[in-house]
Amino acid sequence: MLGERIAQDIGDADLDAFLRPSQHIASDDPGIVEYAAYAVGTASDALEKGIRLYYAVRDDVIYDPYALELTGWGLSASRCLHRKVGFCISKAALLAAAARAVNIPARVGYADVRNHLATKRLLVLMGGDTFCYHSYTEMYLERRWVKSTPAFNRALCERFRVKPLEFDGKKDSLFHPFDADDRRHMEYLRDRGSFADVPADLILSTFRELYPNMFSGVKVVQGGDFNAEAERENRSA
Repeated sequence: MLGERIAQDIGDADLDAFLRPSQHIASDDPGIVEYAAYAVGTASDALEKGIRLYYAVRDDVIYDPYALELTGWGLSASRCLHRKVGFCISKAALLAAAARAVNIPARVGYADVRNHLATKRLLVLMGGDTFCYHSYTEMYLERRWVKSTPAFNRALCERFRVKPLEFDGKKDSLFHPFDADDRRHMEYLRDRGSFADVPADLILSTFRELYPNMFSGVKVVQGGDFNAEAERENRSA
């Protein structure tokens, strides 16, 4: 079941693919190397580094699906860091890249979810409340893979009245099933697996098939203020 994790004992050779830079998780990008070093600060052990990186990516990068760039470059860690705006796929890639930059094995995972707290406009763009390829990051800490979800920054959570996800490096950190008012928040429907790099072509082809309203050329329809919409709709709820 998604969220459950059994300790795994794997050799160094098996971790190599999750330490190397890849096309969309460019952990050797000078900007990502600098960002990761700044975020971990004086932390000396991998566990504390992973925790600090999680909170940095969660809150430094604003979640905004209206600024989504539906290209391979738009889904990458480097682009996410450059813009300081992203969504679940690009923010998970950035966390994985930053982790690899400080020698923590990391990979990206995906699942289909039912999101009950999207704004009305986003639901129209998506054509419903089922979101495919919702992304999280898995870091290899203390000899086990641990999931973390850096998508929603704290300020956005407050507007949506969603409890921000915390991460201790020991337990999987996935979206809570209920929000701060005990309304249904998110349901996991299908696990799509974990990858050493963002499967950009697969994601984009699926999005084109399932979410035609999202595309204007190769980018999502621009405009709107997701943060303001979230605050306004939840204030009137």
